[in-house]
Amino acid sequence: MKIIGGSGGRVLATLVARELGLKASEAEIRRFPDGEKYLRINEDVAGQDVVIIQSIHHAPDDLLFEYFLLCDTIIDLGARKAIAVLPYFAYARQDSRFNLGEAVSFRTVAKLIEDVGTSELYSVDMHQHRIGRASDVFRIPAHNLTAAPLLAEYVKSNASLEKPVVVGPDEESDRWASAAAKVIGADHDVLEKKRLGDEKVEISTRSLAVRGRDVVLIDDIISTGGTIIEASKILKSQGARRIIVACTHPILAGDALARIYESGAEIVVGTDTIPSPISYVSVAPLIADAIRKI
Repeated sequence: MKIIGGSGGRVLATLVARELGLKASEAEIRRFPDGEKYLRINEDVAGQDVVIIQSIHHAPDDLLFEYFLLCDTIIDLGARKAIAVLPYFAYARQDSRFNLGEAVSFRTVAKLIEDVGTSELYSVDMHQHRIGRASDVFRIPAHNLTAAPLLAEYVKSNASLEKPVVVGPDEESDRWASAAAKVIGADHDVLEKKRLGDEKVEISTRSLAVRGRDVVLIDDIISTGGTIIEASKILKSQGARRIIVACTHPILAGDALARIYESGAEIVVGTDTIPSPISYVSVAPLIADAIRKI
């Protein structure tokens, strides 16, 4: 087996290979003066299962095209299988046609990944709220791993929690709140909106009181931070003792991180699916465990 990282996954590929007792293979990737990509695989991959690690973040079009080059080249060089590990999967949120004429980008990207020769796909906390499983979209085996237990272990070990409760900022985040709560040994809940009139909405936990308790607020993605900021303010207003924020994918657009701290969060932690100032938790062990089962 070979492990190769693209520009969006080189560090993670090194860490995953280390977990597996391997050395990551090298791919030479650079640009021609006109902006085109040059790619060269510097090792013999013939007859090998090759794992390509490429997180599709911040420059998704560029990194997706690079993945296509990597996968197609590896297959053309005689690899037995090309296995995609795309920890952050861009375009997954556009999984439906919300307005007339829109592209269903998730399905388009899925087709391209399949057609370029990918044998199997792994992602981490893919944003697929309206789709039950990744395998409902892909024709190849597709696996959606979750980093919620890893985040929960970090919080449990580093936050000195008192009377903890795990809360998801909306009903769609219940799966992560539930998984994290099992690790921490705590109750879990989600926030829900109750319309009290034409213009008034009350947001509260569904069933649990948070007064005097440490709240672990967990979600899959923090992009602009708007959802987490609103949730943090609400929980503080309801008497939460401390707010600890955890997410798998810390996009943190603009001044999102500063605004999250300003909203009352004491600790903010994410994983290295997207490198960031809060990427304290590595998903390398999670990915390596999945690869061992191939």
